[in-house]
Amino acid sequence: MRNTSWKSQLTSSLFVLPYLLLFVVFLLIPIVYGAWISLHNWDLLNPVHEFVGLKNYTKIFNTDSYLNELFFEGLKNTFQFVVYSVPLLVVVGLGLALLVGALPGKLKGFFRTVYFIPYSVSVSVVAIIWLWILDTNSGLINQYLQKLNLPLIPWLTDMPWAWISLAIATLWWTIGFNMVIFINALNDVSEELYEAGSLDGANRWQRFIHITLPSIKPTMLFVVITSTIASFNIYGQPYLMTRGGPGTSTKVLLMNIVDEAFKQRQLGNAAAMSLLMALIMIIISILQFRITNRKE
Repeated sequence: MRNTSWKSQLTSSLFVLPYLLLFVVFLLIPIVYGAWISLHNWDLLNPVHEFVGLKNYTKIFNTDSYLNELFFEGLKNTFQFVVYSVPLLVVVGLGLALLVGALPGKLKGFFRTVYFIPYSVSVSVVAIIWLWILDTNSGLINQYLQKLNLPLIPWLTDMPWAWISLAIATLWWTIGFNMVIFINALNDVSEELYEAGSLDGANRWQRFIHITLPSIKPTMLFVVITSTIASFNIYGQPYLMTRGGPGTSTKVLLMNIVDEAFKQRQLGNAAAMSLLMALIMIIISILQFRITNRKE
């Protein structure tokens, strides 16, 4: 009996082993190595890396250091994008899921595919498409505005249009993923609950508020957290579409971290900024989880 139990545990461990190896090699080791780098004065052109302890972290919070402005200005811009994009990604994703779910069977598969296709392309392709559409001088939208004798819109060169453009491009690119997640959650809601609500005289809006939303709350939390993390990690859209402009208005934290690492060649500073950014993301995710559970 013990022999069978031992073999069963070994078999289970072997199934977990590939994931564990990938986790260690591609996540755990880079995190530990990055933390080690953040404790050193790590210049890419200098073979000697002096140990400085927490000095790289204290420089971020020192108002006399250029790292302070670099980190907190990038963090502010990142927060702005999170605030603009996450509600859209959640609300529009849920709205599309409800609309697609109400379609006849054959059309459901078609529209699920249509909305999910953009998610499968790279960020560079997304940027090229939306640059072609939103370019101030030769973009598709402004060409039509010009034909209608309407004023041109500086989509990528003025505020708040630059943030609006980045939010639209991100929404178009990633909304298919959230939509599919919500569709699967909506399919798991019991039809008996809707029938009971109808018998009690609840209209569609009341059924949505009191049946649908409570039933998909765990999925909603998952979508909110993953969308927040993804929006915090924004890099390709502003880098390729606005170059951080106008000025540095859309230069997000990851862009500043990359510049510090490869333009200034200071990997120690960049690693410290990255770990602080990761810590902030973890704290926000925990707060979102706790707030949702408290409401529950």
